[in-house]
Amino acid sequence: MPYLFTSESVSEGHPDKVADQISDALLDNFLAFDPESKVACETLVTTGQVVLAGEVKSDTYLDVQNIAREVINKIGYTKGEYQFSGDSCGVISLIHEQSQDINQGVDRGSKEEQGAGDQGMMFGYATSETENYMPLALDISHKILNTLAELRRANKEISYLRPDAKAQVTIEYSDANEPIRIDTIVVSTQHDAFDADDEKMLAKIKSDIISILIPKVKAQLPVETQKLFDNQIKYHINPTGKFVIGGPHGDTGLTGRKIIVDTYGGKGAHGGGAFSGKDPSKVDRSAAYAARHAAKNLVAAGVADEILVQVSYAIGVVKPTSIYVDTYGTSKVGLSDGDIAKKVAQLFDMRPFAIEDRLKLRNPIYLETAAYGHMGKTPVTITKIFESPYNGRIEKEVELFTWEKLDKVAEVKAAFSL
Repeated sequence: MPYLFTSESVSEGHPDKVADQISDALLDNFLAFDPESKVACETLVTTGQVVLAGEVKSDTYLDVQNIAREVINKIGYTKGEYQFSGDSCGVISLIHEQSQDINQGVDRGSKEEQGAGDQGMMFGYATSETENYMPLALDISHKILNTLAELRRANKEISYLRPDAKAQVTIEYSDANEPIRIDTIVVSTQHDAFDADDEKMLAKIKSDIISILIPKVKAQLPVETQKLFDNQIKYHINPTGKFVIGGPHGDTGLTGRKIIVDTYGGKGAHGGGAFSGKDPSKVDRSAAYAARHAAKNLVAAGVADEILVQVSYAIGVVKPTSIYVDTYGTSKVGLSDGDIAKKVAQLFDMRPFAIEDRLKLRNPIYLETAAYGHMGKTPVTITKIFESPYNGRIEKEVELFTWEKLDKVAEVKAAFSL
């Protein structure tokens, strides 16, 4: 029987994502001025307040309050009526030194012998149903909110938008696991107060979302995917009514509370560890990226149409405790999933330092990951500028989203005789 599958995304102005972006901005600044920094930074945001906490081992010192304010203003929280503004909020820092008990298991005499920063299991997933090898419902959800943010910043076609928003897409699939049509789209967006009554306000927002936003989203999609949009889609636009009070004033935000949005929207699996605010010695982050890199290259090489890769670690131990592969019955290479996993272990070095080195993770590349997903984005090289009253100004050319590169496809094809 046909079935429905749903994924959601949240905007950069969602309280949890505000927290993620502040944590990753702090991480980037630490890594920019001291690439060997060990960072585990958590952020809480609420009405008029930001609380920074966590553990750091670094040779640099930062104005963490100013970094947090810059992130908040860049997101768009710049007005007093939002009850949360980068210029006026309080910022409390409770960041302290990293425990030596943890650090002794990570730092070794040789970088190659660096142990995992914690125990746990991490997952990477890829599917051939989209051009970026991401689940379709999540990909469309991200595009809806990215486009909504562009409209908010342009402030022309839709002039009343505020930063907080969520989107959700439900897709109908056939028995053969092929997308048939989009069944439901949910969009909740924060907005300015209207002079009109609530009914007229909601009608205006719904009309603008369907007639202005959705066509812009469709235009970004391949022709075959555009065909999934039909006149039978059920739209729920701000279904609870007006949404003036939002952001950290409407709901407290915490780092690491949107891990499914950050990864695969409920497809595949998740080991439970958050990403933002953690330097790459924390395998919660680096090994999840490495597993995605492996899964994406395996699917792109034609090993299977859908692949889940799991890797697990013990704290302080160099080699992973296991590597597991699930092809969901879509394998094209005549090997068991266990045999495929053995080849993955040979093709992709999953030791913590090897991952850091291969994916260039000791660079300030993380703020860009902290909204609209860590996976599925396009690798790009950019120059980032960091300024500090204590360390001066630094420009760094960095490569973003290295784990999305299809740089191992030829090697995978050779290994699997494809």
